[in-house]
Amino acid sequence: MSLPTPPSASDGDRPPLRRTPQPFTSRSGPLNPRAARDSARPSFAAAGGSAAPQASLPTPPRTVDLPPAHTALICVALPGLAISTDQGQLTGRGLEGFYRAGRRMLSRCQVRVAGREPLAVQARMLAADRARFVGTLRASADGGPDPDVVVERTRHADGTERITLRSAATRTLRLPVEVALGTDFAELSSVAAGRAGPELPASVHDSGLRWSCAAGHSAVTAEPPPTDALASAGLLRWEFELPPGGTRSVELRLRPDGAGAARAVGRGATSPFAEARAAGDDSRVQALLHSCVEDLRALLVRDPGHPSDIHLAAGAPWRCGLAPAEALAAARMTLPLGTRLAAGTLRTLARTQLAGPRPGLIPGPRRDAGPHLPPGCTATEATLLFPALLAEARRWGLAAQEVEELLPTAERCLEWLRTAVGDSTYLPDSYPGGPLRCETQAHAHRAALLGADLLDAHGRPGGAGLRQWAQALRTAFREDFWVEDRGGGRPAAARAPDGRLVPHLGASTAHLLDTGLLGAGATAPGLLDKVQTEQLARLLGGPVMDSGWGLRSLGVKEAAYNPFGHRAGAVRVQESAVAVAGLAAAGYEKEASSLLRGVLAAAEAFGHRLPEMYAGEQRAQGSAPLPHPAACRPAATAAAAGVLLLTSLAGIRPDAPAGTVTLRPVRSAPLGEIGLTGLRIAGAPFSVRVSRLGLAMVEEAAEGLQLGV
Repeated sequence: MSLPTPPSASDGDRPPLRRTPQPFTSRSGPLNPRAARDSARPSFAAAGGSAAPQASLPTPPRTVDLPPAHTALICVALPGLAISTDQGQLTGRGLEGFYRAGRRMLSRCQVRVAGREPLAVQARMLAADRARFVGTLRASADGGPDPDVVVERTRHADGTERITLRSAATRTLRLPVEVALGTDFAELSSVAAGRAGPELPASVHDSGLRWSCAAGHSAVTAEPPPTDALASAGLLRWEFELPPGGTRSVELRLRPDGAGAARAVGRGATSPFAEARAAGDDSRVQALLHSCVEDLRALLVRDPGHPSDIHLAAGAPWRCGLAPAEALAAARMTLPLGTRLAAGTLRTLARTQLAGPRPGLIPGPRRDAGPHLPPGCTATEATLLFPALLAEARRWGLAAQEVEELLPTAERCLEWLRTAVGDSTYLPDSYPGGPLRCETQAHAHRAALLGADLLDAHGRPGGAGLRQWAQALRTAFREDFWVEDRGGGRPAAARAPDGRLVPHLGASTAHLLDTGLLGAGATAPGLLDKVQTEQLARLLGGPVMDSGWGLRSLGVKEAAYNPFGHRAGAVRVQESAVAVAGLAAAGYEKEASSLLRGVLAAAEAFGHRLPEMYAGEQRAQGSAPLPHPAACRPAATAAAAGVLLLTSLAGIRPDAPAGTVTLRPVRSAPLGEIGLTGLRIAGAPFSVRVSRLGLAMVEEAAEGLQLGV
């Protein structure tokens, strides 16, 4: 395979350039459809929790506001999901309930003790799949104002809830306990749109209640069995006697269709992630890494047709299905935890690759690109990420046999790139008349260079043509995509077909710094020259883009800036991590360190469970980051970004086929000393420590792995 020689920068087939910044418009007006944001479209396939990727089609506008999710406690162990408020009671309102594969199996679970609801005093996550709720009540008439009964509820994503009563009264208490249950069997998308429907009638079943409808069956059993069960009221009752200091517990088990507990992919021996740990001067690093790995495990999903292959769902509660571009991006950022996730994700998506009118394309939905550009095509991004991930997974130690099996799919992705580029210099938009996007060129350039590296390593043709095109792209891009201004210039967000530049500064330019890993610990060359890279680093590290909590998706001085706009000013964790890693690799440690510390502070404010995005409001003394009400939390790219943020401090660059690993640590040691243990290179444990002086030392590695120069 080879690419035709592209025209040089002086060829006349490219439209003339204009340096006057203007918005990108069509004949009918500004091209800003503002399609519904991708993470606000509930997605969850019924079988296995994996939504099949769709062809690249326009996203229909969302007309119903989503229920707020930022205050919810979301327990995830896919295909199980439990959503609660901080009150603990499941009332059937909003998103509350137990879900399995996107259907609400139980919408109501309300506890009353001695005829009263406990007063909620605390709610917190214990792990990605568990939450604990504590309430109190005063059961003794002569006990004064102090509560003497504690009601603790531990809720699991698999549909199990344990209710424990503890007495601090001075006499024995006889307490009636009631649990009111109900369900509507509504799909998550219907719940989000406010179309849940009425509750179903219950029947007494075994030691609990059962509900049935055309969509399926659901049953709740209790241990110990209730004293009384009233189907008409959906009520289970017990009469408990609590001596002073005594406890009594009830365990409720939700079983859809009479099946057993939902089996989470990420638990036990099935988890693809290493037991990585972080320790050092900054105590937050271990909490962040632990939470990120927990969230990643909670979002793991099996390919229904090939259960041995696993991938990540995009995020909860809205996107519990497969989003190809995000699954690939997350798998790439988690390569330090092992290559098994990358292999499963690549195999899953290889089976979706098109063979018809657009051969080689990996399909995916369209995605809103912000206020200044039309929606983008995630199919293009996924197709370009596939060979890049395969190439880097090989460097991290993916088995040669697995690489060989996936290589034909990567070749078809690269052939699609060659065909889409044709005789031109740039990779065009997926739809005629669309802009040439800066971010797309960065993805294409990386795919070409890493793909060429992959082809050469396996003796396949085409590498020389890909490198030739990449060289021509670099030459043209540095001229065609650079906006000159008094501040030193900036990369354009896009270039219109007539040559006009879209000058708005956004976080998508961070992808220009993400060049990819080649052999011997080298990174691929970037689309910008040294002076332009330095200017971009200055811009990303300045107050226009650095909010103090991470990188804004759009500069604060740009038109249509909105601190809550998911691509118009909000901080997106993935892009912040890409910027940190890219800046650190390019040697701009001051800017990288500032963004890193900002995201770490935000993570602490969010209980170390990073949402996919949050508001880009400027950080001030004593302030906290503002949550986005529609953000997924947990989110695959945000959790994976936490792994990338911490491992980028050590600058780990493996070349498993050559038996070497190179370290390029952040010399300024922005978090002090840090040690990372339990990582994986070539399938073996790998541990590294970076001192306060910024010196890196390998403490554990595979036998025969040598430290590169």
